[in-house]
Amino acid sequence: MNDGAKVIAKNKRARHDYHIVDSMEAGIILRGTEVKSVRQGKVQLIDGYARVENGELYLHGVHISPYEQGGRYNVDPRRVRKLLMHKNEIARLERQVMEKGMALIPLSVYLKRGKVKVEVGVCRGKKRYDKRETIKRRDAARDAERALRNRMKGD
Repeated sequence: MNDGAKVIAKNKRARHDYHIVDSMEAGIILRGTEVKSVRQGKVQLIDGYARVENGELYLHGVHISPYEQGGRYNVDPRRVRKLLMHKNEIARLERQVMEKGMALIPLSVYLKRGKVKVEVGVCRGKKRYDKRETIKRRDAARDAERALRNRMKGD
């Protein structure tokens, strides 16, 4: 993800449940009311995943809440949305996902120069002990930071 982008939604769960091997930026095809909902930050990526079908990339399971003033122009919040990437990039992602245990997971949704973009990651699922190790490392870093802060206050 490049500078100048306004992050709208992050998939924190993905970083907890998966090792992120690679990530790429993709455009997304949205309807007008969906764009307005995204700009309001009403996006949930938690259950989302991407899949290559017939040489094209599609986003499944991402929830974009209906726009409040959308009325009859609102669409299904969980509909399948097409992602825009070059053919060679899609082919590369497809080759990487063919490996056992790999998945395409949306990591974040952001605005870049007025356009809605999705960061898609090629991820490998973590084992339970990997998750515990990640939590242990995060807690140790937090404790060290807290101890340093308390030491600074004591001086």
